[in-house]
Order: sequence, then structure tokens, then C-alpha cells
Amino acid sequence: MSDHTFNLEQYLEELKPLINLDCGTYTPAGVSKVADIMSEKYQALGWQVSRELFDEKVGPGLLATNKPDAQAYDIMLIGHMDTVFPEGTVAEWSMTTDGEKAYGPGVADMKSGLLNIFRAISELPKDVADRLNICVCMNPDEEIGSIYSGEWLKRVAQKSRYVLVGEAARADGSLVKARKGLAAYKVEFKGKAAHAGNEPEKGISAITELAHWITTLNKENNFATGTTLNFGVVSGGTAGNVVPDYASTELDIRFWNNDDYALLEEKINQLIANPLLSGIEVQLTREAYKPAFTPNEGSEQLMALIEKTGQDMGLDITWQAVGGGSDANLTGALGVPTIDGLGPIGGAMHSRDEFLVLDSIGPRLTLLRNVLINLAETINH
Repeated sequence: MSDHTFNLEQYLEELKPLINLDCGTYTPAGVSKVADIMSEKYQALGWQVSRELFDEKVGPGLLATNKPDAQAYDIMLIGHMDTVFPEGTVAEWSMTTDGEKAYGPGVADMKSGLLNIFRAISELPKDVADRLNICVCMNPDEEIGSIYSGEWLKRVAQKSRYVLVGEAARADGSLVKARKGLAAYKVEFKGKAAHAGNEPEKGISAITELAHWITTLNKENNFATGTTLNFGVVSGGTAGNVVPDYASTELDIRFWNNDDYALLEEKINQLIANPLLSGIEVQLTREAYKPAFTPNEGSEQLMALIEKTGQDMGLDITWQAVGGGSDANLTGALGVPTIDGLGPIGGAMHSRDEFLVLDSIGPRLTLLRNVLINLAETINH
């Protein structure tokens, strides 16, 4: 398929039902509806589709494959079915287009990516599709860090030679070669209340302990290596004349190097084991985690193949390393060659201005299709 046969109107008609649907992570009924739509598409290709059930808080996962009996896959493609938008969003804000862009909840993140993966596969020459063992994993909870689906994705990735993630290309058209790791914590401090005037010595200040954490851990910020900590929310105390018995904080950590994070984790555990104030209790809950994803030799070969594929189409391929996480973090950290950002170009994700660049859809669809064709050439069964 070359770009001039790409029918944008038809594509947008196909995209609309995926957008005009409340399918935030915690709206499992909506995510299930996305799963129904996508199942039908892959079944129409003659592919086998199976559902993976996780927690009832989130929708199902889908695995579509052209080789149900395969023990391993040549190519695993990943796309997520959830958005960040709460129930009721679509009633106020649904899909619209102007001459240049489409707008709507999840239009770039990543319903167009889901559709591009499907369309690229459905337009593969039959001999190529027959030669490749392909699986497409669609998960329901990427926007909360794939807490429920992460182990499943990793299991499939370990049986796969290459992983291609269909998240949107960056606003400048770049694909994503690396993503920072992240860890998000809630830290709670339990001390002992006392009257600050009459008997302050009987109190144990939860806020003092929290302040000790902030001043100690902030010294670990290193903008040069990209290891950063942010205490984004703090709360505690009841009144100015009471020694506070409770305080809490939300701590966000980002890193390029997984070993740096391991050292930070050690420091955090030391703070818990050796509090500044005796008698204080610290409770640490890690609410989200993704390891850093940085290119290895296999990823660099995959990057070269994608650059060459783009060159042959007259498409200049550029790369970015970005701070936000995606499912590429999970598979890339396993050492499986992984490339992200293979969807159309989009931006302003997670906001009411989220957009998809219309004239990028056809070329990025062709790029993904041609990458699959070129990978087939390099894989000998």
C-alpha cells in the first residue's frame, strides 16, 4: 500500500467508535468494549484472539495471533486500550477533526496506534504474514503503569524476538529509543501527638521525620545522570499547637540507570531502619514502577532497520529518549530489542487538547507495515 491509496475518511470512520467511548483505566466496561471491537477486527483476518483476565477493577487483555500453536514469536506488537479520562468525558468531548488534526480522548494515546497496528498487519502480503509468527498484545491498564498486565506482557515478550510498541510518535515525528524508569511511592509517618506548649517532650513529630527524608533524599538529585526525586505532595498535622502524629508524602523517582535506582532503594530502606526520631513508624507503599528502557545491541540493529525502511520511503527517521514511561520499559528492561513510538504523530496527551496529526497516519502506517516486511527478510526460521 502506498500513501496515495490511503483513505483518510474511511480510517477516521474506523477510529471514531474507539474514541467516542469512555474507556479510562478504571472504566472496565468501556475497555471491554474496545476489546470487543478489536477482537472482531482480528477475527475477521482469521487470527485467533484470546482474552486475559486480570483484576475486576480493570478490563481484559487481548492476545491476537496468526500462529496459535507457536511456542515463540518473531514480533510482538503492543498497544493499550485504556485512556486517562474519567467516565463522562465523551458526553462533553468527543472526536472532532479540522483540516490538520483529529481531537478527542485517547486519539493519539493510543487509539490511532491500536488501529495502525491492525491496519499494518491486515495489509501485509500473505507470504510475509505466513512467514512470521506475530502476536499483538492489547492491555487494559497502561495508564496506571500496567500494574495488572505487566507480568503477562513480560511473559509474552520473553518468548519474542522483537517488540514494537505502537504509542504515538513524538510531536516532531521522532520515534522513541529510550524511556526513563520511574517509581512512585506513598510514604506515611506515624508519630505521637502531644501538646506543643505543655508537654512537647512527650510527642514524636511525624512532620520532623518527613522533613528529614526530604532534606536527605533531595541530595540524591542528579540532573547530569537524570536520576531525580520529587516530593510532589506533602500533608500532615492537625493544629499549630499539637505535635503532629501523622504525615505523608508522595515521592516520584525517575532514572536512566536501573543500578542508580537500586542504590536509591537501599538509601530509602536505611532511612526506614534508622529513623531520626526514635519511636516513629514509617510505612512505604510503592504505587507504580517501571524499569528504565535503554537501547541494547539488538535494539540498535532494529533502529538501523527502521531508519533504512524510512529512507526507502523518503521518510526521515529521528529518535528521542523521553522521560515518560510506557510498556516499552517493561520489555526493553528484559533485554528484548524494543522500539516505541511507531504510531502516528500526536501530542498534548492526557489533556483536553490531545491531537493526532492527520497527514502522519498514512505514512506511519506504511512505515510500520514495511518494517514488518523488512524484519521478515532478516528472520530465518
